[in-house]
Amino acid sequence: MTLFWILTAVLVLISIAIFVIPMYVGKEYDDEASRDELNKAFFKDRIHELEEESQEGLVASQKDMVADLQQTLLDDLPVTEKKQATHVSPAMVVPGLILIVGICYGVYGAVGSSAKVEAWHQAVNRLPELTQRLMGDNAANEPLSDQDMSDLTLALRTKLHKDGDDPMGWLLLGRIAIANRDGATAEMAMKRAYDLNPVDTAIRLGYAQTLMLSGKPGQSDLARQLLRQVIKSDHTNVQALSLLAFDAFEQKNYQQAVDYWTMMKTLIGPDDSRTPMLTRSIERAKMRIADGDGSTVAPDPTAIDETTPQSETQNADTAKQVTATIALGKNVVLPKQGNIIISVHDADGSPMPIAAVKLPLSTKFPLTITLTDKDSMIPQRQLSSLSEMIIKARVDSDGNVMTKKGDWYGQSSQTPLGGETAFVINKQY
Repeated sequence: MTLFWILTAVLVLISIAIFVIPMYVGKEYDDEASRDELNKAFFKDRIHELEEESQEGLVASQKDMVADLQQTLLDDLPVTEKKQATHVSPAMVVPGLILIVGICYGVYGAVGSSAKVEAWHQAVNRLPELTQRLMGDNAANEPLSDQDMSDLTLALRTKLHKDGDDPMGWLLLGRIAIANRDGATAEMAMKRAYDLNPVDTAIRLGYAQTLMLSGKPGQSDLARQLLRQVIKSDHTNVQALSLLAFDAFEQKNYQQAVDYWTMMKTLIGPDDSRTPMLTRSIERAKMRIADGDGSTVAPDPTAIDETTPQSETQNADTAKQVTATIALGKNVVLPKQGNIIISVHDADGSPMPIAAVKLPLSTKFPLTITLTDKDSMIPQRQLSSLSEMIIKARVDSDGNVMTKKGDWYGQSSQTPLGGETAFVINKQY
């Protein structure tokens, strides 16, 4: 910011100089020289008239009259002396200076977005702090709010603008964009990271996940290719197997999905907290195979688990669960296809869900759903770790969980663990 004010001061000084210097330097003028030029012009005109009068016989002695004119011209020749006008007073200059400075900074204050520039610099200065909080390295373990995530994205993009050859920086930006459901930014950042370092496993997985979330057929083919490359070099990579299982389920290749999930269960072992979720996923896929039913809602690649609104959680410990009753607003028009995504967030409004479920759009409203630790997104942070929470519900219309435009949504007030809440879906992005 110091450099900015220095540059603006220099520009204002240049403007002042353009205004003041001509006033004090003035314009050189020469009265005598001007009179001399006038006499010469008069002399030439008079000579021309004498010639015409002589031709008409009106002048008896042309030479004598010419000699008299020449003598008159010589007698009137002035001594050249240049003068300079400097008729400027401070009363004329000072108001002009005040006006220039006022206009310059006034116009900038009106249209220069100085508040946004200041907020941008503050966000850049907060980059180390926000990065530590994102990674969970801060002592208070304080989650990031929506504004923190926005500042982190802005600061990181500024850093990458200056140092665009940092593949891990682009990878981090892509992951933040995925958390913010910003599909365009996520795809751009992951593509940039992959172009810079196409052999890094984490970058391949991040890029593949982004391509799958986009829902575009051509990009899904590239995602499968990337995931198979990861499995070829590391056949125990659980994240790659999870994404491949999701893709197989999405493509209604249920047997292949079962194979991938079975491999994951073998790799993580029976004591892993993800094992029950994998077991339920395998059972659902086997039911689809047995029923021969091609209509299904695929599990989300970000580990959102499908469940039924209440039947699977009736036996859960009520002290480690939360129950929500969700209704539709009168103005809500449901799309022909889509899903209902219900997520649990920290009470501070953090966009990162702690737990989530995805229901088919055919679910009847109002619906009552109970969420427990089984619906947690990551084993490291269970739903029961929250003392208070906010529950959000969204009608996803395009099957892409990263896009929000046009989706209807609603959210609860702060609800304690073990409590019940009710809210209405009546707002639209």
